[in-house]
Amino acid sequence: MAIEQIKMPQLGESVTEGTISKWLVSVGDKVNKYDPLAEVMTDKVNAEVPSSFTGVIKELIAEEGETYEVGQVILTIETEGGGETAQDAPAETKAEDKTTAAPSASAPSAPAAPVKAADAPKGVRYSPAVLRLSQEHGIDLNQVTGTGGGGRITRKDLMKIIESGDIPTAAAAAAAPEKTEAPAPEAASKQAAPAPNVPVMPGDIEIPVTGVRKAIAANMLRSKHEAPHAWTMMEVDVTNLVEYRNSIKGEFKQKEGFNITFFAFFVKAVAQALKEFPQINSMWAGDKIIQKKDINISIAVATDDALFVPVIKAADEKTIKGIGREINDLALKVRTGKLTSAEMQGGTFTVNNTGSFGSVQSMGIINYPQAAILQVESIVKRPVVMNNGMIAVRDMVNLCMSLDHRVLDGLVCGRFLQRVKEILENTSKENTSIY
Repeated sequence: MAIEQIKMPQLGESVTEGTISKWLVSVGDKVNKYDPLAEVMTDKVNAEVPSSFTGVIKELIAEEGETYEVGQVILTIETEGGGETAQDAPAETKAEDKTTAAPSASAPSAPAAPVKAADAPKGVRYSPAVLRLSQEHGIDLNQVTGTGGGGRITRKDLMKIIESGDIPTAAAAAAAPEKTEAPAPEAASKQAAPAPNVPVMPGDIEIPVTGVRKAIAANMLRSKHEAPHAWTMMEVDVTNLVEYRNSIKGEFKQKEGFNITFFAFFVKAVAQALKEFPQINSMWAGDKIIQKKDINISIAVATDDALFVPVIKAADEKTIKGIGREINDLALKVRTGKLTSAEMQGGTFTVNNTGSFGSVQSMGIINYPQAAILQVESIVKRPVVMNNGMIAVRDMVNLCMSLDHRVLDGLVCGRFLQRVKEILENTSKENTSIY
């Protein structure tokens, strides 16, 4: 007999911790190798952690709802022989209605060693997640009491401090009793605002903020905090496109088995324009800008309580039909909980179909670390003054683009949108094939 440990796996190259959302086994249960042991939630995906051994569950060390760093032991198994190590077993990732997506790698790998802070006391080590949060919010880690193993400071400890608004800064600690020194402007700008004191009246409903909603909020806040957003909009006449799509949709559905949507035409036009304006297909990387070779279009798919961003890979190489099929398949996987983490990785530019719920103008928050996001608004009939001076009723749509002004300037974005407009306005039965 031997006692083997199962550790918190690393579910992505930037993932440093996970939360045990649900145990799938109990002490005394017999499990086989690769049987699921627990559901783990990260800020990227939900995953089932498989067993690396065949044996009997000895102890559940981790608690449901608690967050643990990659590499921490979460349970032990009594086995009759050896097996592969916990981090070698593949983690089965799956999208659920309680999961939010982010364009990040999610392949399991060996746990990352904690990173030592440059200004930490000798011998003290912090995880990358703790260091990042402390730096973003100006938290002096010397003033934080950790609740992790051996008094280690965890991400959960810092999140409680951030939510409370009472940020322990180095400046405050160094101030004399009779004088309170204000924190440096940079640190002050990163401090979280205290939660508002909202009175709860009879009949009001309190809805707890889940880990998913917190992850979405954190990603949106990071995007708005780090990326200086600029915004532009262009009006497009898609009358010919609408007539073309409506003329083929019945026959297409009968032949292909799924609906050809307007959105597929928009994604194809964007992919073509990105190939002609590769600067748009870029990301900010601090001391450099990374211009991506592959054109992978992220599309936003919402459920009742979460937002998923699956990716259409190599969209510039696909036909309108091929893009339409992927949009249909990815949306179906999101709504049935079958979307995998691999299908949410590698996006380089996001196209959001805000027109699907009737919006005619909106300002999207950039899907960090991408450089831009395009909102495709609702197609509406409007009176338009034509070139000959006559007024005609046309199918019009607004394309709204948010851009990271560190990476992109208005000129190149304007030309990019102008090209998308040109492609869409020239889409017709005579000169466009969906195959």
